[in-house]
Amino acid sequence: MLTCIIIDDEEHAIELLRLHIEQTPFLKLVHTTTSPVQGLEFVLREKVDLVLLDVQMPGITGIEFIKLLKGKSKVILTTAYKEYALDGFDNEVVDYLLKPIIYSRFLQAANRALAVCGRNVIPINDYLLVKTELKGKMIKIDIDDIIYIEGLKQYVSIYTQQEQRKIALLNIKDLEQRLPGHQFLRVHKSFIVSVRHINMIQGNMVYLTTKESIPIGHTYKEAFTAFMKDKIMS
Repeated sequence: MLTCIIIDDEEHAIELLRLHIEQTPFLKLVHTTTSPVQGLEFVLREKVDLVLLDVQMPGITGIEFIKLLKGKSKVILTTAYKEYALDGFDNEVVDYLLKPIIYSRFLQAANRALAVCGRNVIPINDYLLVKTELKGKMIKIDIDDIIYIEGLKQYVSIYTQQEQRKIALLNIKDLEQRLPGHQFLRVHKSFIVSVRHINMIQGNMVYLTTKESIPIGHTYKEAFTAFMKDKIMS
């Protein structure tokens, strides 16, 4: 597990990175800030493995921040400008991410940070054992069989390829954290979908191979669009 902090003067950029981190089981977000000065104070005071750092910020630039950090934590730079890449690598950053940051690229950088820090990737099982509404009963669900998940307060409904609806005694946030982020996307406060079962996207709706349609919530729209962007042919 790597502890990490996000430092960016734009709140929407922080929120996108927060969603990416929540999908990545070996990352733990410990702090966010729009102030590079406050962020530097936090990193120098606390144990932080990884800093997700914007380049262009008022007060202290990302490059100046790295020099003041003096190697205490590893750094991934985030920016909308390609021209800062050379400065970043000259300062031995782990990786350099161009905004808008899609999840697959973020995961690549996160795995690189894990290797640089000398940690092994935490394996994700290919199945889940979940409690049901019946006391003492647990069922096995193969992750590859899941088409989508619907949150129902203290329960979730898990829909599988066998056209079965399985009720599990879980909340949707806990289940989201257990699923591999490159295979599943939270698209709504009540829905998680399997990426490989997305058949069509139209407006604010996702249509699945099983013909169900799932709404894309406003909170999740930006992260969903960023994740799918590298698949779009123009």
